[in-house]
Amino acid sequence: MKNIFLALCLSLSALLTLPAMAEPAETSMVSVNINQASAAEMAEVLQGVGESKAQAIVDYREENGNFAAVGDLAQVNGIGPATIKKNEARIALE
Repeated sequence: MKNIFLALCLSLSALLTLPAMAEPAETSMVSVNINQASAAEMAEVLQGVGESKAQAIVDYREENGNFAAVGDLAQVNGIGPATIKKNEARIALE
């Protein structure tokens, strides 16, 4: 019984120290200004946005002017609410 308790304690202590040994999470997220960035810059930073969607953002911006709010990206063909939500912290307007 004593050996089982000791093994359990060692296992628990190992589980509790694993997160401390893991690589630190990135604390600063890269953002991109959708009112100024090129398609290549947006495709690099925004998740789920490749070159063609990024170019659609640039084309929309050139035809309609700057985006006033992050939600305005939904007006761009191929950019939906899920993409916007996933990238909210990465999108800058100024």
